[in-house]
Amino acid sequence: MHTEPSAVSAARELRAQLTPDQVLMSGPAYDRTRRIWNGAVDHRPALVVRPQSAAEVQTTVLAARHHQLPLSVRGGGHDWAGRALRPGGLVIDMARMRQVAADPQARIADAQGGATAGDVIAAAAPHELSAATGTTGDVGMAGLTLGGGYGALNGRFGLALDNLLGAEIVLPDGRLVTADATQEPELYWALRGGGGNFGVVTSLRIRLHPVHRLLAGFLMYPWSQAAGIWARLRSLLPDAPDELTVQSGALSAPDGSPVLLLSPSWSGDLASGAEVIDEVRRLGTPLLSRVGPMTYGEMLGLWDAFVRNGRHYALRTRSVAEFGPDVVAALVDAGSARTSPLSGLSIHHFHGAATRVPDEATAFGIRRPHFVVEILAAWEPDDTDGDRHRNWADSASNALAPVALPGGYAGLLGPDDDEQIAHAYGPNTARLKAAKARFDPEGVFSATALPQV
Repeated sequence: MHTEPSAVSAARELRAQLTPDQVLMSGPAYDRTRRIWNGAVDHRPALVVRPQSAAEVQTTVLAARHHQLPLSVRGGGHDWAGRALRPGGLVIDMARMRQVAADPQARIADAQGGATAGDVIAAAAPHELSAATGTTGDVGMAGLTLGGGYGALNGRFGLALDNLLGAEIVLPDGRLVTADATQEPELYWALRGGGGNFGVVTSLRIRLHPVHRLLAGFLMYPWSQAAGIWARLRSLLPDAPDELTVQSGALSAPDGSPVLLLSPSWSGDLASGAEVIDEVRRLGTPLLSRVGPMTYGEMLGLWDAFVRNGRHYALRTRSVAEFGPDVVAALVDAGSARTSPLSGLSIHHFHGAATRVPDEATAFGIRRPHFVVEILAAWEPDDTDGDRHRNWADSASNALAPVALPGGYAGLLGPDDDEQIAHAYGPNTARLKAAKARFDPEGVFSATALPQV
């Protein structure tokens, strides 16, 4: 923890170069920055700076360096571990840098570093284009993309990071550089999977696709059918067309008991997709079936009720190759043993185009077909039994460990998940560690989990 005089001196220096409302040490705007998705995080930075341009980001990074303040970047604020907020440090809040410009002819979006996935989709939608994003709209596009980005289009167009054409980034020494296939190609490689661990991304260039409407929605089944449906998915999904992605998981019925959720999305021709969706629906006898044509933005909105800001969360993750009997048994046990009706499992489907990217093309660690199991413990702020809910998440993770693939999705791993972190980048580990040592030798940035350098 650095002394308060360092922060006061940094604030004085920055206020001389920015406007007073951009440099905060207290007050309502400061408190809004401290409130992130996970309400269990109560980190108190010494200083919050809200730049409006890449040049102001440079100024802020240099001030933090000069005054030896720990530095972090707040984009969408969805990192469950709260690494966007460095206690006693300087936080660069990107909320004033959210503009997105879509070029329909080139099928490219240029997004500022604070733009959310919803901002990018909203800019692309008038041109009947979409980007590969995650499953919710208010997640920061930079953090999502740099970490990976599992979503409805990964089977057809790859992960979000596979659609990153370039980035503008302020490095720890204050230099502003462009990283793409021809300029700083090693940094460009590392950014795609290595997360926000190399600097402050001030803009992204993102490939867009001619997808405007999809077939998407929710299918809910009695929990008694869960094991059988996951077993049938094991047979169905290996041959699924690229256009079909099926997210699955466990959540609560109105009475708090578990139900199985399937969330299929079809990004191809809608008429031919109806038959495919029917095949998914017939995997069991649904309690609820609401799948139909919708825009990409409407699809992102489906998940808003499940990821409400301010609740307390703890997250664990495992990746599995398939829904084999041991995996299914562990999932059923975890869903049945939930300690809060707000807790659940969300399982992301990785297949198709995302698997056809060579391992060495990006820093991302796993390109074989797999499923990411997101184990989410959630409870209201007035629930004092947080340890019980965390223990449920730990138990579910431990039960899956013997049948899981090595490592895990780095974007969801916590800072203490050392064993999984060590294997999260697979064959790219050594190269990624070398890139970290080259571009951030002092370890200024620690946005997501990286193996020890």
